[in-house]
Amino acid sequence: PVLDTEDAWVSVEGPVSIVELALEQKRIHYPLVEHQFVLCTILYTIMRFSLKSVKPLSLFDSKGKNAFFKDLTSIQLLPSGDMDPNVLSIRQQFLVKVVSAAVQTLCSSQKAKEVSEEELFPFEKGKNWPMLAADLAQYLQISEDVVKRHYVCELYSYGMDHLGEE
Repeated sequence: PVLDTEDAWVSVEGPVSIVELALEQKRIHYPLVEHQFVLCTILYTIMRFSLKSVKPLSLFDSKGKNAFFKDLTSIQLLPSGDMDPNVLSIRQQFLVKVVSAAVQTLCSSQKAKEVSEEELFPFEKGKNWPMLAADLAQYLQISEDVVKRHYVCELYSYGMDHLGEE
């Protein structure tokens, strides 16, 4: 962008303005940032639901793992559309675990009415974990329908038929 400056400011000496510093920065590679975001979401989900036997880096292939340790301004080779079926299977198992843990947490918080989930975790108010898992499925190249079907099955198995019908 072109920054117009008044004549009075041209002769001023001092530190460089923050706008000029920002314009001098290298542009980030957005898909790489998105890739990092997926990892952060996975890590937060593992922490939030105390998912034990999940190895976060096993959800990514070698290209995906290597991309985590590169500068965000570099153009990296990210995973392509062709994925190893073993990695896809691990990803699907992870998303199923997330949905199961979310439904279990929902049911246990509704049974114990004295402390609601919003009071325990106020920063997560309104967060719909099963839908977050479905959104994450898009990034992990897993069918959203698999995640949504598992969510409905979990709701029915915990006796929450009215939510399952919706």
